[in-house]
Amino acid sequence: MNRKILSLITAGVLSAAVLTRCGKEKSEKDSVKIAYLPITHSLAVLEEAEELEKQNGIKVELVKFGSWPELLDALNSNKVDGASVLIELAMKSKQEGVGIKAVALGHHDGNVVIVSNDINSAEDLKGKTFAIPHRQSSHNILLNETLAKGGLTVDDINVTELAPTEMPSALASGQIDGYCVAEPFGAMGVSTGAGKVLYSSEELWDDSICCGLVLTDSFIENRTEDAKSFTESYKAAGNNLDKETAKATAKKYFKQNDEVLETSLQWISFDNLEITEDTYNALTDKVKKYGLSDNPPAYSEFVKNDF
Repeated sequence: MNRKILSLITAGVLSAAVLTRCGKEKSEKDSVKIAYLPITHSLAVLEEAEELEKQNGIKVELVKFGSWPELLDALNSNKVDGASVLIELAMKSKQEGVGIKAVALGHHDGNVVIVSNDINSAEDLKGKTFAIPHRQSSHNILLNETLAKGGLTVDDINVTELAPTEMPSALASGQIDGYCVAEPFGAMGVSTGAGKVLYSSEELWDDSICCGLVLTDSFIENRTEDAKSFTESYKAAGNNLDKETAKATAKKYFKQNDEVLETSLQWISFDNLEITEDTYNALTDKVKKYGLSDNPPAYSEFVKNDF
């Protein structure tokens, strides 16, 4: 083989190696890792994932978790760039020094208080066992608001923490008498006939905040344009999530039947996902009132709307 041909082959191999390496670096750079739980409250993230790559070339790598503690561990240790998460959990992390910012709501409303069929009022919960997914949750706040309607407090009932997936079956077996949790698990309790809706979230707390989209400070600071594109695309995805689109997206990611999804999606909306100062301050008032935190982060410290 003459020297000229050998030089051309060598150059081609080197060029291919460089292109492969550059392509890999670009792929890694352009991807965004977002943690989520398989709940209808995370639908805006799931809807956005496919659209963002088409529009901006940014690949969303969805990282599914089975519990809030597992998700929080990944978020707090920077193993992901952001998460769809219970906002009170994110507030607690921020309070403890974790570098994260809330950039949008997860949804509006979308929670229900489910009780066994023999309970007809908040007063009937006295002495009963009620499940929430985590103490740091809007579901805990909604429980407190429910009890207040019956002149009760959490001292008058037994409060237990259960994984969302366990709640419908726990109600059906009589292990618990009621629960409040992210959807579609409330709808599951209704569809099986084990329980009924005592209150919807809007009856207890107008314009309630539950889940939020949070991004790590490192992602925002090191990839500001990607963070901006991601947040804008996320809000646009929420605005496009009508009931039919939401149902189609949910069926891709959740193993739920049509009846459960249709019931669940009656209670939730995804438009206008910006976190306003008024709604956030209403949340912090309730967080302090019901003992979730004495010193939640201020709006200016925790919420970012100014990309």
